[in-house]
Amino acid sequence: MKILVINCGSSSLKYQLIDMNGEKVISKGTYERIGEKSFLTHKINGEKYVLEHPVANHKEALNFVIEQLLNKDYPSIQSLDEINAIGHRIAHGGEYFNGSCIIDEEVIKKIEACGTLAPLHNPAAVVGIRAFQELMPEKPMVATFDTAFHQTISEERYIYPIPYKYYEKYGVRKYGFHGTSHLYVSQRIAELMNRPVEDLKVVNCHLGQGASICAIKGGKSVETSMGLTPAAGIPMCARSGDLDPTIPGFIMKKENLTSDDMDNILNKESGLYGISGVSKDVRDIEEASRQGNKRAQLALEHYKYAVACFIAKYAVSMQGIDVITFTAGVGENQSGIRKGICDYLAYMGVEIDDEKNSIKGEEVEISTKNSKIPVWVVPTNEEIMIARDTLRLVTNI
Repeated sequence: MKILVINCGSSSLKYQLIDMNGEKVISKGTYERIGEKSFLTHKINGEKYVLEHPVANHKEALNFVIEQLLNKDYPSIQSLDEINAIGHRIAHGGEYFNGSCIIDEEVIKKIEACGTLAPLHNPAAVVGIRAFQELMPEKPMVATFDTAFHQTISEERYIYPIPYKYYEKYGVRKYGFHGTSHLYVSQRIAELMNRPVEDLKVVNCHLGQGASICAIKGGKSVETSMGLTPAAGIPMCARSGDLDPTIPGFIMKKENLTSDDMDNILNKESGLYGISGVSKDVRDIEEASRQGNKRAQLALEHYKYAVACFIAKYAVSMQGIDVITFTAGVGENQSGIRKGICDYLAYMGVEIDDEKNSIKGEEVEISTKNSKIPVWVVPTNEEIMIARDTLRLVTNI
């Protein structure tokens, strides 16, 4: 069975076409900077094709991806009929979903209902679902929710200290995100360390355009940095992360802004971009920092400090840490950021091997032999987790 996995991020689109007989990846790719200077990196048979093709939105990106899967110069498939099912990564399932499910109109309505809680992700995911309903209306589709993994977080940790009626009426609580990634990395690091996942206390740092830290004890999420929405937690490329709760209202009054205006600022104009004024891409900010841009330097140092603080906090959540893992675009590739974060944790005995840390995008332990807490880079694979759930569910139809 061949399954196409679609992962619509806030400004990106990742995909993998997987032959589940042996879990072989036929082709995969990433569309970056959707809505800006977009480009697609498409990989097949060990070859990489970087295609500069600006697109305005996720629908245009999906159409171009399908063209590449069928491209006669490097075909992944001869016909769309070869694809048996589609798995979609959905950011927010609210309290509607605690696991993956077959997509129908009722499921789509609930995903849309959660759109106000994940305004950069759920609407993009629905665009992807609708596009495939048009392209392949007879093919089954499965939704896998980032929030599902965090349903094991205890009530005293997910509740907010505001009037309880808002939880009862509107479901205002911490949900957490990147659950599929956190689950994959926690299972994979257990394999790499040759230890049962049930015995491990893992702090996983999923650092990408969106970013979250997760405390995983015994294979289960016990605390995470994102909250009601993906804007909470550590500062991100363009999202604010945690703030003094009075700041949005203060700015809205001063600038005569609507709540939608403020949501846009917090989700698209803040974080590292807001501080640096350079870019929403960490690579651009790092380059500006190297050239002496003081605001870029400030943004990066603020980011490293914030991540380190959450890691230390989660030592309390789990009463210790057995391993720290880095994953996702920034976590897997930006060695300077990893080193800066871990330098703040030197008091905990964390020590980084600079030579090992220079490696990008590979499974590698980057701490020294003397480090009291091992530190690893573990490239995430949300797609294979989604594909496995898709196979399980569509096989039972």
